[in-house]
Amino acid sequence: MDMSEGVLARARSDAQDHLTSADEPLAGLQLRCGGLLPGPIAVPELREVVAKARRFGLKLARAITAQDGHDVIHAWVEVMPRPGEGCDIVLRHWQSSPLPAENADLTSRRRAEIDRALAEMTVRLDARQNVLTVTCDGGDLAEAAARLRAGTGHPWTDVVTIPGSNHRQPLHWRLLDGAGVDLPGSSRRWRATLIPIGLNGPTGRGSEPGGFDLCLTSDTPAPAPRPVPAAVLPVERAVVGSDLAPVLRQPIARVIANAETIRTRLAGPLAEDYTRYAADIAAAGQHLMGLVDDLADLDVIEAQGFSTMADAIDLADAARRAAGILSMRAREKGITISAPALDVSLPAVAEFRRVLQILLNLVGNAIRYSPENSTIIVDLSRDEGFARVAIADQGPGLSPEDQPRVFEKFERLGRSGDGGSGLGLYISRRLARAMGGELSVVSVKGEGACFLLDVPAGK
Repeated sequence: MDMSEGVLARARSDAQDHLTSADEPLAGLQLRCGGLLPGPIAVPELREVVAKARRFGLKLARAITAQDGHDVIHAWVEVMPRPGEGCDIVLRHWQSSPLPAENADLTSRRRAEIDRALAEMTVRLDARQNVLTVTCDGGDLAEAAARLRAGTGHPWTDVVTIPGSNHRQPLHWRLLDGAGVDLPGSSRRWRATLIPIGLNGPTGRGSEPGGFDLCLTSDTPAPAPRPVPAAVLPVERAVVGSDLAPVLRQPIARVIANAETIRTRLAGPLAEDYTRYAADIAAAGQHLMGLVDDLADLDVIEAQGFSTMADAIDLADAARRAAGILSMRAREKGITISAPALDVSLPAVAEFRRVLQILLNLVGNAIRYSPENSTIIVDLSRDEGFARVAIADQGPGLSPEDQPRVFEKFERLGRSGDGGSGLGLYISRRLARAMGGELSVVSVKGEGACFLLDVPAGK
């Protein structure tokens, strides 16, 4: 048989798996994949075949796949090692096809997730861009957050300054999305991202969003916290808390954002194996971020003199918000969350942010441990001066021995790999008691669990 039959191109590599020469189209693929000629082999699958052939001294023939930014290439290569040197490479088959078009809706959602991860302040807006709630990490955002909270029910643009714009009322949200803004009390430059929430109308096409999440991000790192004089430091301090958590959040958020960029191929084409690695990195980053937040909360609630705000709130509204925020996660498992109806109200006296934090933890746990296609019930009641929200799931339940243990610090009841820190319920109970209430559980092993949050009732 004539070994030159069907040969499309030849190439040579050296003992370091560098491509020393190559015919077209291999030479062009090497350059389009970011390599040089001569230079290290830039096509991952080709590099792997060449390295194996050289290491074991065996002739190998493989089908390889590569992406050059425009096309997907399927090729057949034969690699023959040269004793004590590199390899001879023969290309016998080459087929290219355009990369499939990216899903614009999926890309948009992934970009929104990245902006959420990076945001140092998140503001929930209604359809008219009026402020509903504000969440931030403090620091140089404290003044802006206070003004936005005081301006609840008014446009967020009343608080910020948009350089080059003289409009008092909000522009259309698409014109504000991505705009640079200045925030009171902060010398950093900020970027506003408006993420639509819910589209009005039966189809969602051509209709306006029902609200927005305003994410404010900055490319400038947060200023370092002012040092506290040694004379006023408490005797015992948490290793990670109010000092380190703000410093850790931003770099962890950037790790998560960069991993998501790689995983979703926003930065360019990538083999499936590498996108899975990036997904693992993003998941680990999310777990680390949750642990940092839990440890920061632990530092706060265990500090001497910790107290909460006694606000007049609607416990039914808080329950609906918690269910709504976690509804996407529930739908991924086919779980239905039965939340209070829109016309139901339950007045209470507690700090809304802390109540929502507790409910998010309870509903999140219920989703994590409930079987697929089950139902989580969020129920309301009032009794003896307390307003109660009950969250019942159809999960594995808790034995009588485990029910008190589940509220202990770092207690996970032997579970591993579920992403929890063992602090959520401990923190939630401390918060409930700080608000003059209680967090308890009623459960039968194998028949689900029902967590009960009681806070003082309002008028």
